[in-house]
Amino acid sequence: MKKLSVWLALAGWLTLSAAHATTITEKFAANPLLNGWQIFGDTNLFQWDSTNQDLDVTWDSSQTNSYYYYPLGQTLTTNDSFCVLFDLQLKDATVSDYGSELSVGLLNFSDATNVNFSRTDATLPNVFEFDYFPADDYGDPPSIDASLVDTATNFYFVYDNQPLNPGVTYHVLLLHTAGTSTISGEVFTNGQVMSSLPIVYAGYPVGDSGAFQLDTVAISSYAGDGFGDSILAHGTVANLAVATPLPVGTINAIAAGQVQFVSDTNWLYTLEQTTNFQAWSVAAPSVPGTVTNLVLQATNLPVSQSFYRVSANLK
Repeated sequence: MKKLSVWLALAGWLTLSAAHATTITEKFAANPLLNGWQIFGDTNLFQWDSTNQDLDVTWDSSQTNSYYYYPLGQTLTTNDSFCVLFDLQLKDATVSDYGSELSVGLLNFSDATNVNFSRTDATLPNVFEFDYFPADDYGDPPSIDASLVDTATNFYFVYDNQPLNPGVTYHVLLLHTAGTSTISGEVFTNGQVMSSLPIVYAGYPVGDSGAFQLDTVAISSYAGDGFGDSILAHGTVANLAVATPLPVGTINAIAAGQVQFVSDTNWLYTLEQTTNFQAWSVAAPSVPGTVTNLVLQATNLPVSQSFYRVSANLK
């Protein structure tokens, strides 16, 4: 799998318990439908490409709600830390009127398959996903979003008005921290951060906890509203993963250039260092997780003060 990373800098004491960690990975090297994946709705929208080892997807709002999905085997709530990672490359994306979105992320399968579930009409409880809205016919710019919808269908999302260009592979990370009612995300190109989705929309009313229940990872093609707002897009999804809890919990500094944290066997961990928070460099060779406390030691301590973080890369 290409290196999609989750970072955490030094802060306090250990809180992650990797003994109960769950990591679901799909590299599309073999037919996913023979490995627990299923299709709900229009089966023609999803085609496995054995040569390129990815999934060809058509997001077509003229069709019914359709999902290429995999049950998590557990229900994630506000009390859980988790992340979703995947690669996305578009071939084309066109919209009409105010348009619609293409989506990848988590949902509640019972809700998502209910006849009243509508992404366009915002009657969709329990969603945690990446969305892309191409520029529409009324001058609204393209938007990349990380969206969270709670059980009461209240929205919280972060976004950036940037396009996804055809032929470019984008690496997407969605992140939830336990005890929060928010979502965060980053989009990478060529190993560099393209956007950290800096603009926030917090739609929870006063007193709403943002509680949600998610039990399925899905590539989602949503039906339109029937009034002309539509999307037709083609692209590929690859290297998809869901991890809970986060592969890096809170890190403890135990000596100069030395850190300790609980690790997970699905990940490779790399210690990185900086003196200015602008440029980061590898401080020690990558080490596989062990489901125990892992210690990383910088091989060359700088003369000046240095700061550290840990990068977790899926194997």
